[in-house]
Parts: sequence; structure tokens; C-alpha cells
Amino acid sequence: MDSRNLLSADQSRAARALLNWSRVRLAAKANLSEMTISDFENGYREPRPHNIAAMRHAFEDAGIIFTLEGTPSLARPEGDSGLATDNRMWRRRQRKA
Repeated sequence: MDSRNLLSADQSRAARALLNWSRVRLAAKANLSEMTISDFENGYREPRPHNIAAMRHAFEDAGIIFTLEGTPSLARPEGDSGLATDNRMWRRRQRKA
């Protein structure tokens, strides 16, 4: 199986923590329901391969790199405020909607 389509519940939680994303935010970025994310991370069900790929793609677009050991890490260097700015802008857009 293509490693780009692999993502565990632990990796998802860790990547969300690195990005300071809620399940709602990941769901929006991956174009999935919050229930899909929640059920996956809580071990209630395994999402379809294209949903796993969508989550992983959302993380990678945000700068997450999945190492060979499977541990997610943030690609941006320490002190890069781009992530914080992106999060603030997203929150502003959500409040206006």
C-alpha cells in the first residue's frame, strides 16, 4: 500500500496537536465530517482509503511531515509565525460565516 495513504489515529491526533487544530478544523480542511474524524481517532471505525488520504493531504498541506518512524513533525522552522497567522485568519473567517 502507498505510504501516502497511511495514517493512524495516533498520528492524526499528534498532527492536530502540532498544528493546534480541532477535529472541526481538520474536517473542514479534508472536506470530511467531524464525525468521520472523531470515529477514526476514537477507534470506532476505519475510514475509507480516500478519506485517510484526504486527512493526510490536509496535514501535509499545512506543513506536517510524516517520518519513516511514523511520527508527524512540523516542517516549518522554530519561530515561523506563518502558522499562527494562518490559524488567526481561519478563525476570523469562521466567525464571519
